Amino acid sequence: MSARPLAAEPTGSSWAHRLGIPTPLAWGFIGLTIFMIGDGVETNILEPFLSTDHGFSVSLAGTLVTVYGVAVAIAAFFAAALSDLWGPRKVMALGAAIWIIFEIVLLAIALPSDSRALIFLSYGIRGFGYPLFAYAFLVWITAVSPADRLATSVGWFYVAFSAGLPTLGALTATVSMNLIGLGFYSTLWVSLALVIIGAACALVGVRERIGRAPLVSDASDVTATLGAGLRLFLTDRRARFVTYIRTINSIPTYAMAIFFPSYFTDDLGWPLAWFLILTSVIYAVNLPFNPLNGQLGDRFGWRRSMFWAGSMFCAVTVALVYALPLILTKAGVADGIAFAITLVAGALFGIALAGFVPLSPIAVALLPDRPGAAMSTYNLGVGAAVAAGPALVALLHPLVGATGLVVTFVILYLLSGLMTLAFKGLQPGFDGVPVQEPLTSAPSPH
Repeated sequence: MSARPLAAEPTGSSWAHRLGIPTPLAWGFIGLTIFMIGDGVETNILEPFLSTDHGFSVSLAGTLVTVYGVAVAIAAFFAAALSDLWGPRKVMALGAAIWIIFEIVLLAIALPSDSRALIFLSYGIRGFGYPLFAYAFLVWITAVSPADRLATSVGWFYVAFSAGLPTLGALTATVSMNLIGLGFYSTLWVSLALVIIGAACALVGVRERIGRAPLVSDASDVTATLGAGLRLFLTDRRARFVTYIRTINSIPTYAMAIFFPSYFTDDLGWPLAWFLILTSVIYAVNLPFNPLNGQLGDRFGWRRSMFWAGSMFCAVTVALVYALPLILTKAGVADGIAFAITLVAGALFGIALAGFVPLSPIAVALLPDRPGAAMSTYNLGVGAAVAAGPALVALLHPLVGATGLVVTFVILYLLSGLMTLAFKGLQPGFDGVPVQEPLTSAPSPH
């Protein structure tokens, strides 16, 4: 049973085509950006909100986000397989519905009643929402992009994704609370409105036909379709490495959202707004480097560029983001100057995070006739990071503090670099692998 063959990107002079974005999916990128802005609003305000208004400790907040992350990991893994089975558009619609319904339960019932059980339940189930929406769209991208532009197209996915979570999401929270004067709770209602708008843009605006149907030729074989990704993960060491590396890539994003607010306010004596600004800078700078790193990987090699621009660069820069402000403040440097230098380190870290963009086409290359199943190993890593980051905070912060956590991040990035060495021989045009000729059209499934 084989997947629907990939169609070549139509030629033309549209702005999307010139940028390397699959033209039929342009509205999907816009909708994804708005959706993820809404999802990202809470990233850096959830822990302060729960501790201030609902009596949560840092550890309990970390536990809540870990539960949420487990749901994200499960949904991220099955988003790809379900996209093979149903088509990416239906999976995106399901994800949007879950997000919206359970956010309403959280905001309208759980938080006003201050029921911790209902908070955990509604927030946890809502965790299934955004991965189904976002990563089904990522599968859609891999299904319609030509092989020689795949990493570039994936890079633009991460521009849209990271523009929302957490870049513009954090900025939206800052504007809502500090300029408009809304509180934590009202700002969360703003996030719901943005998610609804983003979902509508993507689901109504995208007319591309391949993603509206199953991506495998025999969608009736449910067990084989859903189990293909799991079999790949269990039988291919490289597929497991894809999952591990993708988890490591994003662990600091979700862990820092839990313990960096208290690090800024308690250890450095800086305002919480400065952490929100740092987050916005990290991921704003990250945005243009996602497609650039995709182009770098397409030209010089996915494996080589990821090792240097991703793993090694991240190991250095994540240490700088933590250590520089601590060293400078203890040396008596003025807070404003120390913060400005920290922003530079944050910008470098944002560039480094983009170095992992080539991992998506590497995942697809492991099982090219089943792009959804191949991407499930990648998506599992994305979701696992949402759980692993807060879990590391909950487990290690009481034992080794912020310093120990950052040292752990550095070690993990170095390990990811070692794992990239296993990906030799996967990229067309490199290491003796023949270049694939793009199809002029997508034949009917067989």
